[in-house]
Amino acid sequence: MFRDNVHFVLDLYDPFSLSKSKSEEKKERGLIAEINNGRLAMLGIFGFLSADTIPGSVPALSGIATPYEGNPMIPFEGQFSYF
Repeated sequence: MFRDNVHFVLDLYDPFSLSKSKSEEKKERGLIAEINNGRLAMLGIFGFLSADTIPGSVPALSGIATPYEGNPMIPFEGQFSYF
């Protein structure tokens, strides 16, 4: 493995090895639940981005999300200087 031969890499799914005593079936269910939670979080972020950019596009967030006048994709442009 990479972590054994090159350098230590922290296991982000189970960093403290709490699932060693679990069966393979429970480990698989836990991994699938973690992946689904990540997918749901991404949908939530995109929902807020949509509601902030286009007011009224997500009716459930009409009273929660505030309109954003800037460009939400600025962090992905690679220009990190203020000048």
